[in-house]
Amino acid sequence: MRMNISRRTFLQTTAGLAAAVARAEPAPTRPAKIIDTHTHFFDPSRPLGVPWPPKDDAVLYRTTLPKDYRALPVPQAVDGTIVVEASTWVEDNQWILDLAARDPFIVGFVGNLQPGTPAFAGNLKRFAANPIFRGIRIRAGSLENFLGDRAFVDDLRAIADRGLTFDVHSPPSWVGQAARIAVLVPGLKLVINHVANAAVNGAQASDEWQRLIESLAAHPQIFMKVSGLAEGTKHDNGDAPESADTYRPVLELLWRAFGPDRLLYASNWPVSGRYAPLGRVQKIAMDFFAGKGQPALDKVFWKNAQIAYGLKQ
Repeated sequence: MRMNISRRTFLQTTAGLAAAVARAEPAPTRPAKIIDTHTHFFDPSRPLGVPWPPKDDAVLYRTTLPKDYRALPVPQAVDGTIVVEASTWVEDNQWILDLAARDPFIVGFVGNLQPGTPAFAGNLKRFAANPIFRGIRIRAGSLENFLGDRAFVDDLRAIADRGLTFDVHSPPSWVGQAARIAVLVPGLKLVINHVANAAVNGAQASDEWQRLIESLAAHPQIFMKVSGLAEGTKHDNGDAPESADTYRPVLELLWRAFGPDRLLYASNWPVSGRYAPLGRVQKIAMDFFAGKGQPALDKVFWKNAQIAYGLKQ
């Protein structure tokens, strides 16, 4: 027997099936909010200029402010950022704090002050009086040699006593000293930058890098920034791969080592722009951690930042 179905009935049935399929497929997983834990802002047009980036850097030597970051297309709007100071000029710490006073998008600031120097204690007291100031990072010199200086270690203890954090610059020669710091100053929270300069090529990470990560993860006060992934591909024409599979071996090892409680999303923008657009940097991390479930996604993208840097809830 041939059954006649009206066009209206067919369309209603089709629409009902489509709605049922839509209900069966969960919405794409997204974090409740995002705190980008590693950005840089600077203005080379200032009368004194800037010590970094250098004038011959065609990509970075330009005014770079929060409004420029927010104007870029991303899968999900970022709610706030932690700025990490690359300038060695002491007053540039104040420049960022003044910028934060005008723009609440900056929720935290990792300054650049040199422990072990006579001026450190006074500078730390001055800047730490501002609740946006959440710690320090340094890049110059040898961290291994610094740790042999009692004054340097005492100043790290002063950072810990204030509930502040020490960001560890990403070269392996620096990261390799983080476990030593964790023993010398057990109360100090440490945040490793840029996945410790891992090479990213879709293959298993080197044995040396894996051993380094395992040694760090053994100390519960050490956190790891999930940043520098695009940089690790060495695609410096902005064409780092988009597929999470390229980054999965490194990310899975970090996940096994640090778990959901000690990984922090970070872009390293605008430096990351040399390797990939900001939207791609965010998507790489979001695609991977979405597969770990909503609680983990929220921890990596904002909750762990609050803990690592003592941000206001």
